[in-house]
Amino acid sequence: MTYLSTENLSKQFGLKPLFQNLTFGISKGDKTALIAQNGTGKSTLLKILAGKETADAGEVMVRNGIRIGILEQEPEMDDSMTISQFIAHGDNDMVNIVKAYDKAVAAQAEDYNTETQNAFDKALAAMDAANAWDYEQRLHQILSVLNITDLDQSIASLSGGQRKRVALAFVLLDEPDLLILDEPTNHLDVEMIEWLEAYLTKSKMTLLMVTHDRYFLDRVCNHILEIEDSKLYHHNGNYAYFLQKKEEREEVYAIEVAKAGKLAKKELEWMRRQPKARTTKSKSRIDAFYETEKKANSGKVKQEIKLDVSVSRIGGQVLELQKVSKSFGDLTILKDFDYSFNKGERIGIIGKNGVGKSTFLKIVTGVEPVDSGEVLSGQTIVYGHYKQEGIKFKESERVIDVIKEVAEVIKLSNGDQISASQFLEHFMFDSKMQYTPVSKLSGGEKRRLGLMMVLIKNPNFLILDEPTNDLDLITLEKLEVFLSEFGGCLIIVSHDRYFMDNLVDHYFVFEGNGEINDFNGTYQEYKTQSLELEAESRKDADKKVKQTSNAPKSAPKEEKKLSFKEKKEYETLEKEIAKLEAEKTKLETEIGSGKAHYDKLQELTYRYGEVKTEIEEKEFRWLELAERL
Repeated sequence: MTYLSTENLSKQFGLKPLFQNLTFGISKGDKTALIAQNGTGKSTLLKILAGKETADAGEVMVRNGIRIGILEQEPEMDDSMTISQFIAHGDNDMVNIVKAYDKAVAAQAEDYNTETQNAFDKALAAMDAANAWDYEQRLHQILSVLNITDLDQSIASLSGGQRKRVALAFVLLDEPDLLILDEPTNHLDVEMIEWLEAYLTKSKMTLLMVTHDRYFLDRVCNHILEIEDSKLYHHNGNYAYFLQKKEEREEVYAIEVAKAGKLAKKELEWMRRQPKARTTKSKSRIDAFYETEKKANSGKVKQEIKLDVSVSRIGGQVLELQKVSKSFGDLTILKDFDYSFNKGERIGIIGKNGVGKSTFLKIVTGVEPVDSGEVLSGQTIVYGHYKQEGIKFKESERVIDVIKEVAEVIKLSNGDQISASQFLEHFMFDSKMQYTPVSKLSGGEKRRLGLMMVLIKNPNFLILDEPTNDLDLITLEKLEVFLSEFGGCLIIVSHDRYFMDNLVDHYFVFEGNGEINDFNGTYQEYKTQSLELEAESRKDADKKVKQTSNAPKSAPKEEKKLSFKEKKEYETLEKEIAKLEAEKTKLETEIGSGKAHYDKLQELTYRYGEVKTEIEEKEFRWLELAERL
């Protein structure tokens, strides 16, 4: 069953075409990832599919009754609201169903008549159909996982990451038929990402997403849509399968272009020898020549990010932290932390949001003072620090001028020099983009430019704080190639587990309260070990409980038997449970009838909760006595 389909969809940004003539469909149960280079309009396409923007040409067709939800990369929210107000007043089907039910209950309690009864029945059916009875419970569960605890906090006071997490919670609660996600893992820590992976994998929602997180993509998606040079390619499989098929396609294409080039050269000689008067037969050959020439000239050289900038020599001492402590009020970041860095060392840093990962990087670079201890940096160390918030540019300035302000000429590791323009070419900024104002760049293109600004200074100790946010997968692969060959020291803070597993030798695991564990291995190995330790811990806890429950075995046999009083209790419990079950059924009938006044309805609902609790307690006691009997 096709939920959504497009036909010849096209969109331009000024004079630049983002995508052209896209035709594809999203079917029920699909979990699709969209892959394309930054600047090709991925986010714009998602908004068009969700009805948030319009295309220049083409059509989007949505099956009747299909609800679409979207998480935008930078969600638009009303700053005048609190979090709870945003959730309660947002344009969300689930919220509207719950609000309609509350309104129907209040209206029926105030004035019971045929009209209010019909409205109540309709609202009741909608609650059942949407499975909205546990809405409040799911709301608090999702907000808790995403570390959104203060619902009275104003939207205006939220950071970009907090806004994204609130918007994510909101769209997940709605449970639309088709969920569109634009970089859902940005601003989530690793534990949140793993929870979201599990949630989406189990969910029956149809998914379409843009993500640079390859582990996330592999575990959630079963279909990849690739847009390259305005053409659309389908890949039914995971990310590894996509890479394999893409490489095969490019190899075949390169062979075809090479053949076309040779043929075009041969045909060009024939064209030059031809007389002006041409026969029909020669005209067809001429037409074929122009087609061949077009193909021969269409092969674009794949642009590479060749970030082989020179690295300054590292002396004997690199960086040493001696008994370093740092706190902010009750929040302890470091506590007597000792570590000595070696030449060429590669460290990944993981931990929940708010445990001090970014603060640690600032301490390393001397930006943030320590409370006690010493940070000793070698005289030859040149830091390159890419911060999570990126680099601020003058929006009116051209890309080429931004680079030239730092250096007109860039020295490479082999001693050669290249111009600022050539350097930009290596970073996939073609000659046209170089003279584009920064304001016209996409978020990913700005982050790529920011990385250039860090690397152009030839650091030998590179510190990257969430460098993968907003970068497309193509850029990420090229960045990984550079970093794998980088000769200096490297520290990476990232929620992208695939990115770090490919680049770092070991991890600093920030556990909170100043505790940092050094783990030698990949993130996957760390996670496996953590799960094994948790399982062992639970096993030990269960063993202790079992030992405690089995303690009476040493008592005389007759003490295990029920006393006369306990036998009477056992018989009474059976009757009491039956009586409570009957009351529960009666309460359910009264609550569902819609005849009770609003105050009476509240009283019935409260009693219903009490009865359920009593039944559970008495059943537990009955089972305990039954076992002994």
